[in-house]
Amino acid sequence: MITIRRILVPTDLSSNATPAVRYGAELAEKFGAELVLLSVVNDLALIIPDAVMPTPVAIPDLDGLIAAAKTGVSNLIGELGLGRLNPKIEVRIGSPATEIVAAAGDLKADLVCLGTHGRGGLAHLLLGSVAEQVVRHAPCPVLTVRPPKA
Repeated sequence: MITIRRILVPTDLSSNATPAVRYGAELAEKFGAELVLLSVVNDLALIIPDAVMPTPVAIPDLDGLIAAAKTGVSNLIGELGLGRLNPKIEVRIGSPATEIVAAAGDLKADLVCLGTHGRGGLAHLLLGSVAEQVVRHAPCPVLTVRPPKA
């Protein structure tokens, strides 16, 4: 029998990530599992290397970004009515795919549930699909959820 005790749901707080959060929450409820919502604050040095920038980029206040991520996830919990599940909020700094895979291992997740499409943009062009990297490297099964067609 499959035992799922902890479900990790990474979110970039975009509308594309919401269906994966809903799936993760529904599965957590059905399995009686702990729900962990993960937000990864991009390390800008990983996204925009100095070699491609003609002038230095001002690096935002990391503490402010972490606080904003926690607030964003807390707001998402309220918007989706997930408070009854008492989800845990995890915020990490770095490359999203790397941090998602590391969090899955560190937290001993039994399942990762993530969207197939995130914000994208330059990071996607330079780093490839976060979902693809997580599927390839996660230490547990990964459920990918496509956003609804517009």
